[in-house]
Amino acid sequence: MKSQSMESHRKEVPKEIKCGVITLSDSKFDDYQKNGITSSDLSGNLLVKKLESKYKLVAYSIIPDDAEKLLDTVEEMIDHKHADIIITTGGTGIGSRDITVETLKEIFEKELDGFGEIFRAQSYKELGAGAILSRATAGVYKKSIIIAMPGSPNAVQLGLNIIFNELGHLARHLKE
Repeated sequence: MKSQSMESHRKEVPKEIKCGVITLSDSKFDDYQKNGITSSDLSGNLLVKKLESKYKLVAYSIIPDDAEKLLDTVEEMIDHKHADIIITTGGTGIGSRDITVETLKEIFEKELDGFGEIFRAQSYKELGAGAILSRATAGVYKKSIIIAMPGSPNAVQLGLNIIFNELGHLARHLKE
């Protein structure tokens, strides 16, 4: 059964939703620094292309797996680019360099547990028990939504399938 209030909220979304994309990857950052090209960032480019099809992209950055750099980039996107939604890709695994989840959870004012739960449930349908390695998460910080996805293009596509049409609804609630 559809929720009347949710349907009503979906009709009252902001006219413009500003989005930012952050790719966390030591190797892609090195490529970007050396060659100035972003073509090796398949997941970041997938996010950029999809977001630009419906929303306003205000920032895109490739950074190393570094907590301080991640926080600085988030602050820049929120404070200076006025991003309503920031999507990160990479750094969500269990490796020693994977710092995205711990870094973001420290600043989240509210967590959106449902994103990670749905992401893992959908991943399980596709991957089986390997889905337990996913630490995808989302939360609110400074009236912006931050969504952290794994670095693989397949994971990013899955995440986009979950959130893409809800971004306006999410942004609407940020303005309350």
